[in-house]
Amino acid sequence: MQPLVLYDILSELPGNDSWSPSPIKPRFVLRYKNIPFVTLWVEYAEISIAMKSIGSTPIGRKDRHGSDVYTIPVLSDPNTGAIITDSLEIASYLEKTYPEKPIFPNNSEPLIRALDSTHFSLILPAFKPLFARSAEILSPASGKFFTEARSANVPLPWGVGHDDDWDPLEKTYNTVYEWYQKTDGKWIMGDAFSYADIIIASFLLWHKRIAKEDEWARISSWNEGKWAQLLADVEQECNLA
Repeated sequence: MQPLVLYDILSELPGNDSWSPSPIKPRFVLRYKNIPFVTLWVEYAEISIAMKSIGSTPIGRKDRHGSDVYTIPVLSDPNTGAIITDSLEIASYLEKTYPEKPIFPNNSEPLIRALDSTHFSLILPAFKPLFARSAEILSPASGKFFTEARSANVPLPWGVGHDDDWDPLEKTYNTVYEWYQKTDGKWIMGDAFSYADIIIASFLLWHKRIAKEDEWARISSWNEGKWAQLLADVEQECNLA
């Protein structure tokens, strides 16, 4: 079996750790399923050029210059010739093509697709401080490009200097905490680990990678320390601990 290729976003973090939640999701899935893969890193400002060059599919909307928009993550599978865009579609592809260790147990893919959409709608209002910190870990050119691109949907200014800048994120996690409280097990689906937990953990790892130490400590303290523990549990489950 040839290693799959995961395209991820380059940063200036020490060790160039994966930081964006979208490519973190397939990284968790690949590790959980023990599928060999390699990572190719792409500057944020060069995503469209790089992904167009490998035959990736644009996401179906135009940028402010009228050009097709391409995104990361993209997964290339040399064993099948497939090139898949979007973290959820990558997860679905991996589940169908490499079904061992399912991430959509008990035919739960439709339910988890709905949860993915609901979660994104919940967390979107909390993006301002997260985007501000994300821009800081990119190269100057990519940081500028990121700010211009993302501010079209999340208007500037992006604040991080006041406690209330983080209040929408805490509100999001209060709701997600209720999801976990409804089950008897440690996962959203009770005792069954699933892609639903990977979704939540991927955003948590984003926060941890980009936030200042005191900011991550604050997030970790919410809901009786649930989120630092969940991230650690998912990392262990996915062979990343």
